[in-house]
Amino acid sequence: MRAEFFRPEEPEQIVGTATWDGRSVTISAAGDQGEPTAFEHIFRPTPVVVDDPAMRPVGSSGPVVLEPGDLRWFMAAARTRGAAAALGVRLVVDEPQGMGWDPAGAYRPFLTVVAPAAAPLVPGAPPE
Repeated sequence: MRAEFFRPEEPEQIVGTATWDGRSVTISAAGDQGEPTAFEHIFRPTPVVVDDPAMRPVGSSGPVVLEPGDLRWFMAAARTRGAAAALGVRLVVDEPQGMGWDPAGAYRPFLTVVAPAAAPLVPGAPPE
């Protein structure tokens, strides 16, 4: 999965990207001169707090803490920390599988459809 960052006033101009390969984040920033960038801050390996009712256990309330190391953390870090850095974000799946996300097939959660496409390909491993 790839996160494309842009300034809200110029949504067509990508200022940086980050790619999740299933294990780590690879950052590519426009004009990268070797100094720490906002993207390194966005994807620092620390937990992200999200107030999303869909991620809470049944009967609980309040925010949820997502630990680094999985696709949900990558997506949450891009959205929450990107917004705090005054950047908009588009999440893009690099390798389409089949027909993609079908809103009529909403009985399957989005991450169930997208996670296999975002996982690294292991040579010789059978497809799931």
